[in-house]
Amino acid sequence: MTDLTQKLTGISGILVTPFDADDRIAPKGLKPVVDRAIKAGVHILTANGNTGEYYGLTADEAERMVHAACETVAGRVPVIGGVGRSVHEACALAKASKTAGVAGLMVHQTPDPFVAPRGFRDYVARVAEAGDGLPLVLYLRNDAIGTDNIVKLCQVEGVAGVKWATPNPLKLADAIDNSPEDVIWVGGLAEVWAPPLYAVGARGFTSGLINVWPERSVAIHAALDGGDYDEANRLIRGMRVFEDIRAEEMNGTNVTGVKSALAMMGHDCGPTRPPSAWPLTDDQSRRLRGFLADNGLLTDKVA
Repeated sequence: MTDLTQKLTGISGILVTPFDADDRIAPKGLKPVVDRAIKAGVHILTANGNTGEYYGLTADEAERMVHAACETVAGRVPVIGGVGRSVHEACALAKASKTAGVAGLMVHQTPDPFVAPRGFRDYVARVAEAGDGLPLVLYLRNDAIGTDNIVKLCQVEGVAGVKWATPNPLKLADAIDNSPEDVIWVGGLAEVWAPPLYAVGARGFTSGLINVWPERSVAIHAALDGGDYDEANRLIRGMRVFEDIRAEEMNGTNVTGVKSALAMMGHDCGPTRPPSAWPLTDDQSRRLRGFLADNGLLTDKVA
């Protein structure tokens, strides 16, 4: 394994994108989030992921955020840069991300309503060429393309890993069994789905929780890596309130929950952008504040 592929079996933390009061990106807001995540032991940090509101950013903002992430991390852990949207935008951001100093690229599965599996393979190949040797991690949110097409995607030169973001462990097992052995399969549905995906062969998981409570993410990862599913599930139950709030309103409060928690903790990274829901409802805010208080996250001492 290369250093990056080894780190992919750890936690891939997806960073928020801070905004100021005038709805402009505010990259300096990353520092306390990044510093705490690295101190806790998070293995990889990702800029321009879904928790970073990638689809709410302009191309220029996405480029600035990947540069800001690399500058803030300063080589302490690998940084992965998310790329997507039109093929030209994805390739341009891939080039900019390489210049910024990323260790690899995460390729968002295109939401184009007329995407074809073979067309997406061509898309990935174009991004690989633009990345000029950077390893690729495919962010797979739709497994309806079938195992054969997933395998063909994994055979594109440069693909090092797949973030599996569908709640179908058996399909994941089938894809693992039929794909190149050197591909790393990462649980792409965060902590809650990590145990069943681990059970069929995934290693590591993505996390938005790391922005708020990286210590809990690291503890869950350690339990899973040690094969202690009982402990992992106990730790996950202890953060389910947070994930349940994020899953409400058709997942429209996913990033809202993260940014609201940060604000309550004194690390305000601004609001989310539409079409994300903002702010939380009174009931959601009450439950979130209770969760943070119960776990010592509203004080300097983190439980």
